Amino acid sequence: MAKNNSSLPILIIGGGIGGLAAALSLGQRGFDVIVFEQAPEIGEIGAGIQLGPNAFNACDTLGVGAKMRARAVYTDELVMHDAIDASMVGRIETGEAFRKRFGNPYAVIHRVDLHLSLLEGVQESGKAQFLTSTRIVRVDQDKNGVTATDQNGKTYHGQALIAADGGKSVVREQYVGDPPRVTGHVVYRAVVEKKDFPEDLQWNAASIWVGPNCHLVHYPLRGGEQYNVVVTFHSRETEQWSVTDGSKAEVESYFQDVCPKARRLIDLPKSWRRWATADREPIAQWTYGRATLLGDAAHPTTQYLAQGACMAMEDAVTLGEALRVNDNDIDAALELYQRSRVARTARIVLSAREMGRIYHAKGVERLVRNSFWKGRTNERFYDAIEWLYGWNVGNCLAS
Repeated sequence: MAKNNSSLPILIIGGGIGGLAAALSLGQRGFDVIVFEQAPEIGEIGAGIQLGPNAFNACDTLGVGAKMRARAVYTDELVMHDAIDASMVGRIETGEAFRKRFGNPYAVIHRVDLHLSLLEGVQESGKAQFLTSTRIVRVDQDKNGVTATDQNGKTYHGQALIAADGGKSVVREQYVGDPPRVTGHVVYRAVVEKKDFPEDLQWNAASIWVGPNCHLVHYPLRGGEQYNVVVTFHSRETEQWSVTDGSKAEVESYFQDVCPKARRLIDLPKSWRRWATADREPIAQWTYGRATLLGDAAHPTTQYLAQGACMAMEDAVTLGEALRVNDNDIDAALELYQRSRVARTARIVLSAREMGRIYHAKGVERLVRNSFWKGRTNERFYDAIEWLYGWNVGNCLAS
């Protein structure tokens, strides 16, 4: 493989959160990048996402912490209720003690606003070129570097390639070829204006109502002027990994038994988007020569730990730090990046699956779930999540 050639850029497939974070991280190391996006413009869709202290650490390291912080809503607590009887299952305060413990707050933000913060940072860096309506279909490597070929047969040459092209990654398919694991869990997401949201549920909290084979989530967005609403259920149908328009009638059919207070949430949205979800089995290798995977391309996960976007930003920071300690030696950096990320991201994927089971417990298992956290202090909660939220740029590299 070629020595580092400063005249060639690094190619990044995907203009989402992971791709933009990678562009920022590589720009900080002095690399020019080309970002390929198959959509006609660089943008983002979706609704709200949650940001743990690890996400704040990542954004601060990438130089966009101030932008992201200005657009986030800072929660007072994480709270879980039983969706059947409305009882409190667990509560974690995310105020001063939480910030002192982890060095950063817990917040929620509209996905578009996080993406915009990263995009502004990339644009201000002057290190990135964007090519939209460009779908990379193949990657080739030789002694001169990496060549990416788009849907029209046009080729692009780079020193290395970062595949941040999502859970259905073309690059992962080429190098790994593993099948997705379709969960059968369907997620509906919507954003509701404050004026339409019940006043007695306008909590400054990331709130979840957990029920048999289902759950509901709500939290404020954009200064509390909007609320994110998410419902998840185990589908009766055989699902395919997809995103489509949703049906209110379908949602209602899965939540007949939840308590009235929680059930009101499904009556609020005027329109829904429907995600039939999937993840993949964790893999030990995602670097192949000068091509590597990042974000959902490397470790697609279910939503139960609220860590998909956070992990992509962690990946980008770790890649940049690996380049720094290896004096921009790309081959050594990609090996260290992979070694530093495989176990942590695999733990996220596997823990998210288990958390989904806990959320959706039924029968006696539901009673066990409801007794898990009874009487637990905040400090004990903080100890339990230290592995997740204690990540930062100072400890991101494998020893």
